[in-house]
Amino acid sequence: MSKAPPITNRVRELREARGLTQTDLGDAIGVTRHTIIAIEQGRYSPSLESAFRIARLFGLGLEDVFGWEEPVRSSRAGKR
Repeated sequence: MSKAPPITNRVRELREARGLTQTDLGDAIGVTRHTIIAIEQGRYSPSLESAFRIARLFGLGLEDVFGWEEPVRSSRAGKR
């Protein structure tokens, strides 16, 4: 099973607060409902263009909608 991408987001929270369905949001930014579902579940990182479209739709900056979780490195990393 693949790891979730290190991108976090508030898409579901923001979408629901505005009374939008996943289909509404997908139509507004030009992607499918399935893509919105995958973004909300953290299984898919949107393209930069889609991320900007989502943020602008909500009237927010990218970092107000999306975050970056630095991957945890092994304690052995960098040791010889």
